[in-house]
Amino acid sequence: MLRQEPSWSFLKGLSFAQGLNILIVLLLATIFVRLIFSSIQGYLVQKVGQEITAAVREDLFAHVTSLSTRFFERTPVGRLVTRITSDVEALGDVFASGAIGVIGDFISILTIVIVIFMRQWQLASMLLLMLVPVTALIIYFQQQYRQANYQAREELSKLNSMLQENIAGINVVQLFRRERFNSELFRSINLRYRKEVDRTIFNDSAVSATLEWISLVAIAGVLLLGGSFVLDRRIDIATLSEFILFAQRLFNPLRQFAEKFTIFQAGFTAIERISELMSEPIEIRDPVVSKYRNGNLSNRQSGEIRFENVWFAYKEDEYVLQNLDFTIHPGEKVALVGPTGAGKSSIIRLLCRLYEPTQGRILVDGVDIRDIPQVELRRYIGVILQESFLFAGDIKRNITLGENYSLEEVKESARLTNIDRFIEELPQGYNTQLRERGTNLSGGQKQLLAFARVAIRNPQVLVLDEATSSLDVATEALIQEALDRLLIDRTAIIIAHRLSTIRNVDRILVLKRGQLVESGTHEALLQQQGLYASLYQLQMLENFHV
Repeated sequence: MLRQEPSWSFLKGLSFAQGLNILIVLLLATIFVRLIFSSIQGYLVQKVGQEITAAVREDLFAHVTSLSTRFFERTPVGRLVTRITSDVEALGDVFASGAIGVIGDFISILTIVIVIFMRQWQLASMLLLMLVPVTALIIYFQQQYRQANYQAREELSKLNSMLQENIAGINVVQLFRRERFNSELFRSINLRYRKEVDRTIFNDSAVSATLEWISLVAIAGVLLLGGSFVLDRRIDIATLSEFILFAQRLFNPLRQFAEKFTIFQAGFTAIERISELMSEPIEIRDPVVSKYRNGNLSNRQSGEIRFENVWFAYKEDEYVLQNLDFTIHPGEKVALVGPTGAGKSSIIRLLCRLYEPTQGRILVDGVDIRDIPQVELRRYIGVILQESFLFAGDIKRNITLGENYSLEEVKESARLTNIDRFIEELPQGYNTQLRERGTNLSGGQKQLLAFARVAIRNPQVLVLDEATSSLDVATEALIQEALDRLLIDRTAIIIAHRLSTIRNVDRILVLKRGQLVESGTHEALLQQQGLYASLYQLQMLENFHV
């Protein structure tokens, strides 16, 4: 019996058993190394995917929080939540699912095609021709999948919007017994969402089914055509067996490619929806080259506000403010009065630059507010709204709002606004945790915290937008005392429906349908017997009947 020479030189001089053991060890080592590198590759792919996802989510959040108030008034919260969470997660799945493997699948398909043409071109051509219809079908089903996936995400946005709306308004839902009605609305949206998801599942399954059938047809075609070639002795059985294996190997990477491509389509849908949000223009921007060169605005200690021929419309040609032209002098206390819809709150929004005037300009201490950095402007102007928003977290953080103020400064602002005693009576004092929207505080306590939030920033201009309208008598007395301290040497703009609370202001501006119709002190306006006098007499009459 002839002794077969070893295939590799490093096995020379070894017995068969020794050589076999070395080869087994080498094989196991190769498998072990492959597993290590596969694990490292999987970890790195996942890590890169998560880093990209986190970066996209951060950029998206930063962009959304930079958008104007106008955008948020027309966009449901649930839609934004879906895009920042679900859509970004779908984009991350593209990387986390091993998208890099698509390159390997493509190379495998290309290599197999080259090899089979080198082996037998007729059978190779038949297999290649079968790729044409399957590719067309895959493209068709993937397009349908993408459309269905987009619609499914739109319905998911509506679902999240309705969920957020019902949770935020749960008191109204329960008080007016809308549980059943809202459940029906939710059920109808959920049904539409399920139908769209079913469409995505159908189109995804159609791709897999198509590939299964085509691969079986390909094997049958190889057997039919290859069998005739074997009978004609143009090829041998070994070549036919090779092509059967090639047919299976050709469609396996194609199947994997199609599965990954489905994830790609979901990612493309997410990119499309994210791009729509990222393409929303940032209306309120700081100038690239600012004309404001006077340093820190709050160090100027003035407080003059001037509206010059200001026009403003939320919708085109539907002006809520028309040709406003007035000046508020430093340290002056001015009240804005008028019927509902007269434009009082719009003036405040323009002053704080939440909106831009349609025409005209607004100046603070002689500087156009468009030439002042927004951070500087909003530090200079302190606004207290009728309903204050509190964040989940401790009391101290709700006063500082992330800025670097010391505990002593926080305590001083609380003392100025008469809430220090209440805070110190709490178990954890300034570290007491507040629930979402401050639901573990009363309305008056939340409003006092809002005053402390403004007091710590020491603004030169103070704006009160119905800040005391919903308070009880005791709390209002505390706030009035705090206001007397805050208003010293500050310009103040006060919006109040209760005209009795603004008798002592320096000047009252009376608005009607966006126009300034009267201006003067309380006594002077009463003597004019105009709109202000009518509103005041009407309120006094209502109070008398009460």
